[in-house]
Amino acid sequence: MADDLKKGLEGVLVEESSLSSIDGDAGELIYRGYSIEDLAREASYEEVLYLLWNGELPGREELDEFEERMNEERSIDDSVLETVERLAEQDPEPMAAIRTAVSQLGVTDPEPFEVDPEDRETNLEKGRRITAKLPTILAAFARIRDGESPVEPRDDLGHAANFLYMLNDEEPDEVAVETFDAALVLHADHGLNASTFSAMVTASTLSDVHSAITSAVGTLAGPLHGGANQNVMKMLQEIDESDKEPINWVEDALDRGRRVAGFGHRVYNVKDPRAYILGEMSESLAEEAGERKWYEYSIAIEEYMQEEKDIAPNVDFYSATTYYQMGIPIDLFTPIFAMSRVGGWTAHVLEQYEDNRIMRPRARYVGPTDQEFVPIDER
Repeated sequence: MADDLKKGLEGVLVEESSLSSIDGDAGELIYRGYSIEDLAREASYEEVLYLLWNGELPGREELDEFEERMNEERSIDDSVLETVERLAEQDPEPMAAIRTAVSQLGVTDPEPFEVDPEDRETNLEKGRRITAKLPTILAAFARIRDGESPVEPRDDLGHAANFLYMLNDEEPDEVAVETFDAALVLHADHGLNASTFSAMVTASTLSDVHSAITSAVGTLAGPLHGGANQNVMKMLQEIDESDKEPINWVEDALDRGRRVAGFGHRVYNVKDPRAYILGEMSESLAEEAGERKWYEYSIAIEEYMQEEKDIAPNVDFYSATTYYQMGIPIDLFTPIFAMSRVGGWTAHVLEQYEDNRIMRPRARYVGPTDQEFVPIDER
C-alpha cells in the first residue's frame, strides 16, 4: 500500500471543529472544553445539547426555556406513528425503523425542505425536533412490536426520564433516570466518527438536516460502528450459558480466531474515558439489583485482556451491562446510541453549513487500462 493512501481515512484531517476533542494517548474526551467526566456526573443531557448547539452551558432560565421547547416537540405526527406501527408489525431491525421514521419526519416538518445554510436557527429547529422525537419513535416501536400501546410523552419529565417512561409505561426511579441521562451525555458526541462524518458528507452537498441525520442513522447501524454494545451483551450471555469461567471462555474464543467484543478503539490507545464512568454505573446497578454476575464477568474479562493482550475496553463494553441491568432489550442498545448521538450529529451538520465545501475525496485507480472496445455482436 502506497504511503499516501489512507484506507478508512485514518489520520486524515478533513475539517476543523470546536465541538469535541479526543486525546487517544491520555484517554481524554472533552465537549467544547469541558471534560466528559464533569459533564457526565454534573450536567443533564439537555445541558449538553445546549452546550453543543450553542457553544456554552445554559443558565437556569435558558435551560428552563430550552427544556420547554424540547417538550413541545416530543409528540409525533399520526402519519409517522402509523409508519412506526407498520414497521413494528413487520418486525424489522429497530435501526431500520428509526432510519425510516427520521426520513419521514422530514416530510412532516413545518420548515421548508430546501436548505439555507445561513439560516442557522431554522436548521437548528429541524435538528431539535428530530432529537426530541427520536425517543418517542423508539419507545413506540418497542411497545407496538410487543403488543402494547404507545405511551405519550409527559411535559413534566426530562429527556432521559421520558424515554424510560414511554418505554415501560411507568415513571422511572431516580437512579435509573440519573444513570440513563449520564449514558446519553457520554454518547452525545465523539469527533468525526463514521456516522458523524456521514452526516457531514450529506450536509456538504447542502442537502437538508433530515437527510443528513438519516445518513448518520444508516451508518451507525453497521456492526463495526454502533452494534458493538449489542455484541458485548450477547457475548456475556454466551459465557453465562457455557458454564465456563469468563477467562477460559475468552481464551478459547481467541484461540479460535474470534474477536472479543468491546475492546480496542480506532482513536484510543488506552482505556476509553467513557468506559470508566459506565463501569461505575454498571457496578452501582449490580449492587442495587443484588446481582453482580454481569459486572463481575466484565471485570474479569477486562483484567485478562489488559494484562495478557494489552487491549483496553471501549465505551461499548460497559454500556452493554448498564443498559441490560436497566431492563432495556438488547436490540435497542444501538438505537439508544442514535438517540443520544443525534445531538452531536446536529451540531456537526450546523458547523458544516457554516463553512461549507462539498466533500470530494479521490481514489487511486488500479483497474485495467488500454482496453479495446469490441461491439456487442462480436463479443
